[in-house]
Amino acid sequence: MSIDVHHRVRSSATSTGGRHATRVVVGSLTTGLAAAALLTLVVFPGATEGVTAGAALIGFGVGWAMLHVLSRRTDRPQSWAATPTVAMVSTGAALVAFAPSDHTMTVLTWGWPPLAVALSVWSYVRMRRDLTGPARWLVTVALVLLAVASVGAGVRNVTTDSFASTFAAPGTVRSVGDHDLHLDCRGQGRPTVVLSNGLGEFSASWARIMDGVAPSTRVCAYDRAGQGWSDDVEHPQDGIAAAADLHALLAAAGETGPFVLAGHSIGGPYAMTYADQYPDEVAGLVLIDSTSPHQFDAIPSYPFQFAMMRRLYGVLPTLARLGLGAALAGSHLPTEDAALVDAMSATPRAGRNARDELSMLPVVFRRAQALTSLGDRPLVVLTSAENARDTEGWTEAQSDLAELSGNAVHREAAASHAGMLEDPLGAAASVQAIASVVRAVRSGTALTVPLTVP
Repeated sequence: MSIDVHHRVRSSATSTGGRHATRVVVGSLTTGLAAAALLTLVVFPGATEGVTAGAALIGFGVGWAMLHVLSRRTDRPQSWAATPTVAMVSTGAALVAFAPSDHTMTVLTWGWPPLAVALSVWSYVRMRRDLTGPARWLVTVALVLLAVASVGAGVRNVTTDSFASTFAAPGTVRSVGDHDLHLDCRGQGRPTVVLSNGLGEFSASWARIMDGVAPSTRVCAYDRAGQGWSDDVEHPQDGIAAAADLHALLAAAGETGPFVLAGHSIGGPYAMTYADQYPDEVAGLVLIDSTSPHQFDAIPSYPFQFAMMRRLYGVLPTLARLGLGAALAGSHLPTEDAALVDAMSATPRAGRNARDELSMLPVVFRRAQALTSLGDRPLVVLTSAENARDTEGWTEAQSDLAELSGNAVHREAAASHAGMLEDPLGAAASVQAIASVVRAVRSGTALTVPLTVP
């Protein structure tokens, strides 16, 4: 009888210790995730890639530190957890302190993934000696995720390095001051249409539009600095700097105006700024579900949306660095064009550009507000029916844009915001809007746009 009692006592103690260890593991891992989220999204929102990655590492290191400290109060101390604690906190602190450049982050990624995988394997071997049951499985999942993310970063570095050889730049690349910009022009005829990208878009994002417009007139898509095949610049640009770049690019490529400008999303305010800076070079304007220069006031939800986007966009380069960028891409363009756009979107560079352009939007909007009238130059404002339905203030803001010209038409298209470029019906509506402005410029007459568009 005494043997059975002692056995039950030991079993009960073991079970209690296991439950305690599981609670410690759950609390530690949860704290690490929360600390990483707090540091990246609240303390360092929209920071550079190095600072964001460093903040995340410090947060995860806090979780391993808690496991090391709290487990000492149980019968299963996890002394091995001190190693990932030191590795992550020290590396994270160095990244935050030195804020390495984008190039340095790429160079570092050739070295740290094998070390992180080795750390995962070593921690797993040590952990198996001290943990059993659910606690072991929970820590195993965390270590596997670390290893997978490390391998993903290594693979991402290789595929990013081969991007230029896989996807050659169509069109031409011209020098504009101290950097080069990419321009892709097709078709013949006047006026030439110049397309301005939205947030996170590239010249290749206009594939459906280019195919629809090029048979009837010349059309040019380009990449702003930091986008697509264009060079990076030292600091994010405002609308005036981007307009000066485009002006120099078109001149260097021998493209002559006056031009019809077409802008999608935030490309609209960029196009408006160009029209204000170089009014003699603009014959007409097409705003395709364009952001309003008064977005912060016109759209009640936008201030909060912008604040959230600023935090979330800050982690895009880091997610792309780990190979997760492809999970966030999903172009609806035809197969070959979609493959190109998705490959571009999945790179850390694309994430950096989107983050930087987002950070400049308040300034870009203020610059675009300088355009108060196009006179009687033709203007089509094409609005996404989905945005008109789901976003309070969107329709009114779009109608205000149409007030810029005495020769303006405002229409809705049955498409989503992104679908205005990528989906067949939305792209057809955008092509029709551009064609209407081109006809009006050629004839010198009032706009004629069907009451309903695809």
